[in-house]
Amino acid sequence: MSSVCFRFCFLALLTLGISSRSLAQEPSRFQKEVDEIRTKYPPNQQRNDLVLFTGSSSVRMWKDLQSYFPNHEIVNAGFGGSQTFELLHYVNELILDYKPKKVFIYEGDNDVSSGKSSVQILLSMHELVNTIHEALPETEILLISAKPSISRWHLAEQYKDLNQHFEEYSKLFEYVEYVNVWDIMLDKDGKPRADIFLDDKLHMNKAGYDLWAEVVKNYMD
Repeated sequence: MSSVCFRFCFLALLTLGISSRSLAQEPSRFQKEVDEIRTKYPPNQQRNDLVLFTGSSSVRMWKDLQSYFPNHEIVNAGFGGSQTFELLHYVNELILDYKPKKVFIYEGDNDVSSGKSSVQILLSMHELVNTIHEALPETEILLISAKPSISRWHLAEQYKDLNQHFEEYSKLFEYVEYVNVWDIMLDKDGKPRADIFLDDKLHMNKAGYDLWAEVVKNYMD
């Protein structure tokens, strides 16, 4: 889809007033985990040039995230097997209260797995992005692409479609960037590298996070 076509279709959806909120379920199952994040990283603590990472378990399980970027103050606010609407529900607790300089968001992976379309996910993401930008207009918002994984490779075309939506969406707003971690995680045959996953073939080991860091570091400064 061309950028012009994407812009037209996206604006048409917004004009029709289609909202992701009608698609939402009850996200309160993560309340305990959110409380634990806020205990570990008190939001009222003074932080300068904070970089916040949030989203689903691929962020939550990046336990040594700070060690990859020692020159930056990092908050890891990843939680559970979350979907985009659930991060939207907790946007105040996990993003806005911290007033980050940058926020990296990894959502969409579980949305696709649950059966949502790229359009549904993008509408939820737009609500999230818009909420962040209205409250924190100086904050840069970085959308991490959905990753390829062995266990969900049967959904590869849906993930690639979502990533295309995210990339085109990022071109509409100067404060949004698209961070492509998909390509670097593929082998020479264009399939997920077998050496970068845990036994569940979904979540990453250190080699996988090393690859993510190689991409993410280009957006840190």
